[in-house]
Amino acid sequence: MELNSYIDHTNLKPTATMRDIETLCEEAKKYHFASVCVHPYYVPLAHELLKGSNVEVGTVVGFPLGANTRDTKVFEAINAIEAGATEIDMVINLSALKNKDYDYVKEEIEEIRDAIDGHVLKVIIETCYLTDKEIVKMTEICNETFVNFIKTSTGFGDGGAKVEDVKLIHDHKNEVLEIKASGGIRDIETAEAMIEAGATRLGTSSGVKLMTVEECHCDDCHGECSHDA
Repeated sequence: MELNSYIDHTNLKPTATMRDIETLCEEAKKYHFASVCVHPYYVPLAHELLKGSNVEVGTVVGFPLGANTRDTKVFEAINAIEAGATEIDMVINLSALKNKDYDYVKEEIEEIRDAIDGHVLKVIIETCYLTDKEIVKMTEICNETFVNFIKTSTGFGDGGAKVEDVKLIHDHKNEVLEIKASGGIRDIETAEAMIEAGATRLGTSSGVKLMTVEECHCDDCHGECSHDA
């Protein structure tokens, strides 16, 4: 398993500095991660720093609550693509889902999907707030809208990714839809469990630690040794 290819190297901290994002991009290039995920403000910087690499530039839309208007989210998505993003992680309108306004949820996803013109779209459903029935419903909507990924969490909710939720999604998704597990993935055991359950991307700010443990041959290493992965 080439763990690096699963990782969306993430810094969505509210106090992230320019130097933090420079470091994030340097690490992403070093370890050949799938992408970086940064706030929209930092998309132009990440785009410039990652030119010539195979690392994608991801950002968030409607983050972290998902309660923005549909027009606002569409504008955010278009603006991010124009600034250099190649992957969009959008938060669904959780209130609309709870209201069983499934047409609204579906139409919002479709509008953003169409607005970004073929770029990767990941739909964040914030599983910690959903029942199993609602997780299955959102999986079905993502199947129907032909988005690239369904994503478990923002990392700002009451909980992050759970293996049982990833398995539930995997059992109900079609062959096209992929799963991004995010939130709370800080050790190799959790990362491997998410992949085993069906995740093909991992959103984590602990990518370097995971790679250090993955490549280290020290006995009982938990990412705290001096091994230079």
